[in-house]
Amino acid sequence: MANVLEQMKGFTTIVADTGDFEAIGKYKPTDATTNPSLIYAASKMDAYQSLVEEAISNARDQGGSVQDQLTNAVDNVYVKFGCEILKIIPGRVSTEVDARMSFDKDAMIAKALKLIELYEEEGISKERILIKLSSTWEGVEAARVLESQHGIHCNMTLLFNFHQAVACAEANVTLISPFVGRIFDWYVKNTDQKTYSMLEDPGVESVTKIYNYYKKFGYKTVVMGASFRNTDQIKGLAGCDLLTISPSLLQKLKDSSDGVAQQLSEKRAKLEDIEKVEVNENIFRFEMNEDAMATEKLAEGIRKFAADSVKLETEFRKRLQQ
Repeated sequence: MANVLEQMKGFTTIVADTGDFEAIGKYKPTDATTNPSLIYAASKMDAYQSLVEEAISNARDQGGSVQDQLTNAVDNVYVKFGCEILKIIPGRVSTEVDARMSFDKDAMIAKALKLIELYEEEGISKERILIKLSSTWEGVEAARVLESQHGIHCNMTLLFNFHQAVACAEANVTLISPFVGRIFDWYVKNTDQKTYSMLEDPGVESVTKIYNYYKKFGYKTVVMGASFRNTDQIKGLAGCDLLTISPSLLQKLKDSSDGVAQQLSEKRAKLEDIEKVEVNENIFRFEMNEDAMATEKLAEGIRKFAADSVKLETEFRKRLQQ
């Protein structure tokens, strides 16, 4: 029998959740996704210093104030990593807009356009890029503009709530990344239940509900489960459009020869008894307010990604001044 990773590839598009080129080459995913935390970690590795130095050198050559050079260096390093990843994978790479812009629609749009421009200067079509945006109301509206007016594909990250997902689908975004493991973390921390069966895991249940709703009503937006804590969470979503998985869990899947059953399918979703829901800004904000888990995890995720962006900038500032 094929290992679990190969079996999963028969149901689901596998995406590598890493900035490590070696890991991407080893597990042969279709797509790859990065975020500030992953890029910061990769930028500290000896293997990638030439990319970092090239990004900083390019920023110096562009001139401007120290802040201008710093911004350009960070943008450049994101794109440099993305370009290298695209040499390894057949699909698309996700590149994230700074989480500190999460509540500024216009800033997110401007940054996305700049990143796409940098990719195009490197000869990479926007069709191979997903721009990652936080799933705030402002992020959803930024994605709506980028998709409809600029043909830029968006990946909505830090998604924890059903109404966030519906808003993204109504905005016709390309892809959403609901966070399975972080939902699980919240329930373990804040309730008396500490363990869950594969299909009763609250993160798995959340993504299953979103997937079934999308397929029931024919939305074009695809679902990419993300942020896994164990292989049961991954296997519980076999059949989801895409799953983005860390190298450590990819290895565990590769090492296992257990059988895997498909859990999600469009055909089954079409048979579900599901009611259509409306989402506007008022409903979105109220439903998020009512969902303590989603509100807390969204805020926490933005803070953590923002903190890692600051770490990356601090490191680059030192190098620019050398």
